Amino acid sequence: MDVENFHCADAPPETILCKQRGGDSGGMTMSHEWRTVKLVDISAKRRWALNGGPFGSKLSRKHYSESGVPVIRGTNLSADSKFSFDDFVYVSEEKADELRANNAHPGDLIFTQRGTIGQVGLIPFDSPISRFVISQSQMKLTVDPEQADALFLYYFFSAVDTVQKIQNLAFAAGVPHINLDILRKFETPVPPLPVQRRIAGILSAYDELIENSLRRIRILEKMARALYREWFVCFRFPGHESHPLVASSLGDIPQGWEVKKLGDVAILNYGKALKKENRCDGVYPVYGSSGIVGMHDTNLVKGPGIIVGRKGNVGSIFWCDDDFFVIDTAYFVTSYLPLRYLFYVLPTMNFINSDAAVPGLSRNQAYTLEILVPPAALLKKFCELAGTFESQASTLQRQIQNLRLTRDHLLPKLLAGDVKLKEN
Repeated sequence: MDVENFHCADAPPETILCKQRGGDSGGMTMSHEWRTVKLVDISAKRRWALNGGPFGSKLSRKHYSESGVPVIRGTNLSADSKFSFDDFVYVSEEKADELRANNAHPGDLIFTQRGTIGQVGLIPFDSPISRFVISQSQMKLTVDPEQADALFLYYFFSAVDTVQKIQNLAFAAGVPHINLDILRKFETPVPPLPVQRRIAGILSAYDELIENSLRRIRILEKMARALYREWFVCFRFPGHESHPLVASSLGDIPQGWEVKKLGDVAILNYGKALKKENRCDGVYPVYGSSGIVGMHDTNLVKGPGIIVGRKGNVGSIFWCDDDFFVIDTAYFVTSYLPLRYLFYVLPTMNFINSDAAVPGLSRNQAYTLEILVPPAALLKKFCELAGTFESQASTLQRQIQNLRLTRDHLLPKLLAGDVKLKEN
């Protein structure tokens, strides 16, 4: 590395020294005693330690049940975490026993076999669920704890270079896929166990800080939504006692509030076509109906702003604090009403998927929907309070970005043995 000390303002308390090879010999020299082995050689010495999902018709939708043993699918290998407990499907205990060769347990690594090649997950060691079944599109590894640390291997397989190597080995015909033999023979660096654990500890410290910030963001978002609901759904806003409810086309609303058509208060502006290969460079986020889909060197909209899905994820809603670009699968919103208020209102509106051939959100249909318009003074007060929550969340989001950049910069250097760790 070209700097003697590498650090980040948001770095974990673990002290990290990064020096060039051949520098000061103090600390733990990680370039020695490293070996390269095939993955099968560090799997646990037990049957089915490295195995694929059920074959053929052994597991299909007809075997799913409302409860029982969770089935791990690609949706559980989230890019933002080691493992996601969301969106499980289940099989019965009896079916899981029948598929015992395809069972996975806490501490096991899970790999995608077909579809999004390169995905990897690690079932948490403290998982509240003791047994899983892997789907037909997954493979699993139980590590030999005397040779390898599962968390270290998770970081190795999540590294960009490793993902690319696996993708290069995939069969491209039809749905991209690899097989168990490719995984068994895949070569993996194996430093001494104490070094593996130290590397894993450093990287996981970053991830723990990231996850903690994400939890705080979710709390702030929940608080802002609760404030919106309290004031504009339950009508328990400051001074509500002096505003009796009156009838309207949206039901009873506080006296002095209005009901208007969305088309009278806001404009859904079309995004601009931008080829995928042109969404890779620049400082401005590019939004489509699924959220950020790249970066660009010019902006289309001055932030802050709201993005609404037009094609694909119809009616999806995103907020961007900074200037941004919108492609033609989404709209961006302009309005004389505060955008922050609209950000909470729009998800409650009944946007209809109006095109049977190509799912899409029709502006004409959206403009006919009715929207509640409170007094300007109340909207201003709400935006000030909600803005406080959003501002804190934005600060945390920037910290997360900084932590991820630092971790991702450090990851390949640790895995290559280019980093010296300061002794405890």
